[in-house]
Amino acid sequence: MAAGQREKIGLAVQQERRRLLNFIRKRIPDEDDAEDILQDVFYQFTESFMLQPIEQVSAWLFKAARNRITDLFRKKKSIPFSRTLISSSDEDETLHLQDLLPDPGDGPEGVYARKIAVQELMEALEELPVEQKEAFIMNEMEDKSFKEMAEITGEAVNTLISRKRYAVLHLRKRLEELYKELLTN
Repeated sequence: MAAGQREKIGLAVQQERRRLLNFIRKRIPDEDDAEDILQDVFYQFTESFMLQPIEQVSAWLFKAARNRITDLFRKKKSIPFSRTLISSSDEDETLHLQDLLPDPGDGPEGVYARKIAVQELMEALEELPVEQKEAFIMNEMEDKSFKEMAEITGEAVNTLISRKRYAVLHLRKRLEELYKELLTN
């Protein structure tokens, strides 16, 4: 590799590393996965740049990062909302959503509280746009992969991932008070 190429690659990495990592972290919560994607993108960039200089470096890097993020979502089965970990601020312990729902075996109060929690979830689902609701239900309740969903709906995998993400964000926000209430009881 010529010294000029090495210098241009180093400069591009130095200039874009922070922005690119922030972009990836907004989409990938796991630090190790985000760092792996960043390294993969820079490796791919170096390989491509050695073959032919890239004019729009920033655009190329962000497109490559988006592709890597999509690949990661395709490989990994998403963590169902029902098993999403919720961190308790008082303790260093994490809880599953199922752990937060009152046990129907706790008598009439438990049955009633569980009924209220399920009712709140159903109401929150009804507030979603139809596409987001369908993406959430297919993935969470029907346990379909994004690839299967894409085959059924004819939508792109990225579109379905995005729809489910927005649905989860809405549901978390909408049900936050219920989580807090269940944690304190």
